[in-house]
Amino acid sequence: MQPQINPVREYFITLQDAIVDALESLSGAGQFQSSDLPGPDGTLSRPRVLEDGEHIEKAAVQFTHSRGASLPDAATQRNPHLAGLGFQATAISLIVHPRNPYVPTTHANLRFFLVEADEPFWYFGGGFDMTPYYGFEEDARHWHEQALAATGDHYAKLKAACDDYFYLAHRNERRGIGGIFFDDWQEGGFDESFALTRRVGDHFLPAYRPIFERRVSAPYGERERDWQLYRRGRYAEFNLAIDRGTKYGLQSGRRVESVLASLPPMATWKYDYQPEPGTPEARLYTDFLPPRDWVPSA
Repeated sequence: MQPQINPVREYFITLQDAIVDALESLSGAGQFQSSDLPGPDGTLSRPRVLEDGEHIEKAAVQFTHSRGASLPDAATQRNPHLAGLGFQATAISLIVHPRNPYVPTTHANLRFFLVEADEPFWYFGGGFDMTPYYGFEEDARHWHEQALAATGDHYAKLKAACDDYFYLAHRNERRGIGGIFFDDWQEGGFDESFALTRRVGDHFLPAYRPIFERRVSAPYGERERDWQLYRRGRYAEFNLAIDRGTKYGLQSGRRVESVLASLPPMATWKYDYQPEPGTPEARLYTDFLPPRDWVPSA
């Protein structure tokens, strides 16, 4: 198949609907606010945001299909030869900020760019990653087993790319336990690249839902909540200072409410805070944030 925007767009819309339905079932009380915002030339934005659910404090599952006369800087830094060319892009991105600190935050996105040139240029990108506040080995193994199932022989490379990307250099620490990440992906041609993208999308819920259900009823108190809000500060730092997707959204003129919907509803910062050695909070730094081979046989 020649590179086409429509089949990718339709898959992303179907995936968005499935994830919204699943998260509503996990959230307890609470529903997504939904809008369909048509744009020029058949483009479309479908923001879906849930706030103040029983078990999910905030979630956003966003779909966009856009066109532009030239790619934003954030999209051409690695491909400067594409600067000034017209393009279409379609993407789905999501974030889940749970209420219970024992349930990890998660993020996923998938995207497809089609540059309108004499010789069409296209690529896929995306992945999913997980950011726990408290580390559980069985959760980390399950997450990475699903990542392996989605990507097969590509897993080791995509895991390493995820570890490298979700890194706060100014803190010298990873954002979470990683997952898989790919960009500028064309391996095997359009059909194989699209198939990989679908496998990643289809494995997100099997990766995250069992972990959510396992931890959602765990008792917690003020200590755990304070730690969750403190670690959410790291999440906000990454999204605002580092994330290419945030920069792309702002540079491309997308609706700001949608671009920044990934930010947590509440976060805190403490000056020079260090968790007490030997505590579960300290173990997050020593045992979970440094990159590990969670699926040694991969």
